[in-house]
Amino acid sequence: MRVPYEYAIIRAVPRVERGELINVGVVLYCHRRDFLCARTHLHEQRLLALDPNADLDGIRAALQSWEIVCAGGADGGAAREMKQGERFRWMVAPRSTILQAGPVHMGLTEDPSAELDRLVELLVR
Repeated sequence: MRVPYEYAIIRAVPRVERGELINVGVVLYCHRRDFLCARTHLHEQRLLALDPNADLDGIRAALQSWEIVCAGGADGGAAREMKQGERFRWMVAPRSTILQAGPVHMGLTEDPSAELDRLVELLVR
């Protein structure tokens, strides 16, 4: 049975003042399947084309924090106290930082994990 899910593309904006970006991941939330997960992929050459001085190690660490926050474990900081839906909303809230979430979109799926893989291949890689 297909169930609704929400997702947002994670974007790297290495120079916020320029507004140029590349897609670096997807965060997907499915309430009905108790699923919240982010998958990321940093294409370094694309990012360096936008900003040759981009802090690749810092961006990789920030991307890893998206995955950690989704997992909700002890390393998730204050967000670990939030329910999955609250964490998703907090993660996709507009911010002016190097990593930003795009608009939230919806879909239907039988398998949220497989759908996340499909979206990463389609939108990020």
